[in-house]
Amino acid sequence: MTPPGPKIQLQTTPDYRENYANSVQVRLSLWDFMLTFGRVAQAAPDSVSIQNFQGIYVSPQQAKALLNVLQQNVTQYESAFGEIRLEPQTPGGGGIVQ
Repeated sequence: MTPPGPKIQLQTTPDYRENYANSVQVRLSLWDFMLTFGRVAQAAPDSVSIQNFQGIYVSPQQAKALLNVLQQNVTQYESAFGEIRLEPQTPGGGGIVQ
């Protein structure tokens, strides 16, 4: 019989904030992944502005765990609501998700 895992308590810090992002830029190094969240605004057909508001560093292990959790949730979402379709990526997009 395996012992039960530790009890997890979720808490928020006083500076906790929720926000909306429709842009995520990803950079990586040997030690970590940098996720930069922002909002895309398009004032004209040929002009897009991205206002970045939060950068989060995560370890490679945490990035892979996030990938797994997101994949599970996207699969559940698509099972309930249908396929999520993405616009074609432009060559050299540089890790920006919109």
